[in-house]
Amino acid sequence: MRIYSWNVNGIRAVVNKGFFQSFIKSHEPDILCLQETKAERGQIEIDLPGYHEYWNSAVKKGYSGTAIFSKHEPLSVINGFPKAFARRFKFADELERDSSEEGRVITAEFPKLYVVTVYTPNAKDDLSRLALRHEHWDPAFLAYCRQLEKKKPVVFCGDLNVAHTELDLANPKPNRGKKGFTDEEREGFRNFIDTGFIDTFRLFQQGNGHYTWWSHFANSRARNVGWRIDYILVSGALKDTVEAAQIHADVMGSDHCPISLRLAV
Repeated sequence: MRIYSWNVNGIRAVVNKGFFQSFIKSHEPDILCLQETKAERGQIEIDLPGYHEYWNSAVKKGYSGTAIFSKHEPLSVINGFPKAFARRFKFADELERDSSEEGRVITAEFPKLYVVTVYTPNAKDDLSRLALRHEHWDPAFLAYCRQLEKKKPVVFCGDLNVAHTELDLANPKPNRGKKGFTDEEREGFRNFIDTGFIDTFRLFQQGNGHYTWWSHFANSRARNVGWRIDYILVSGALKDTVEAAQIHADVMGSDHCPISLRLAV
C-alpha cells in the first residue's frame, strides 16, 4: 500500500497548471491525502478514474480543507472529530469548529488500519492560536488517534505545522520560539512519539537537509532552506510493515512537496 500526503496550497491552481495530473501519473498512489485544498468539490474539474473521493472542505471559501483519494473503498469515512468525542474536552465547540468547519481532519477506515489526514492549525505569526493548539488541538488529536488504535492500527499524515527537532529546519536558532518551532508545538509532536507513534521518515533518513516546505522568499526552495513540517506517522504495531518513507522534493506546484509511505499490508 502506497500512501501519499501533500499540502497542495490550493488544489485548483495545482490542477490547472497540470502539476497534479503529472504527479498522479508518475507516482500512482493507492491512497492520496491532501491538505489545504481551499476548494469544494464542485469548484474544480478533476478526473481520477479508479479513485474514491472524500472531501472535507472549510465553510470559509478558499481556506483550509482536506481530501482523500483512494483506490480502495473505505469501510467508513468520518469528517472532523466526532461530536461525542469532542464533547470530552473543555473547549469542545472550538475543536468541532476547527476539525469540521475548517475541514481539517478526515478519517478513512480500511480492513487492517485507519488512515487519518490532518491539517493542523497554524499558531500564527503573533502566536495567537498557540494556546488553542497546545492546550486543546494537539491533546485532542492525540487522544482521537489513540481511541482509533483501540480498534486497529493508525496511519496519520499531513501538515502538522511544526518542525520537531533542530534537524527539521534549516535555520533553527533564529526561528526558536517562532510559529512552527515553539517549545509548546514541539512538545505536542513529542507526545505522539512518547505514546508509541513512529515518525516513518526517520526510520530511513537521519540528519538535516530533508525538508517539505519552503518559503517563497529569497529563492528558498532552490537553496533548500526549508522546514520538515509534513509527516506520516504510524502506530507501533505497523513498524515492521514499513518498507519505505520518502520526501518527494522534485514534485512542484505547491510550497510543500509530497511525502510517501509504503506499507506491506
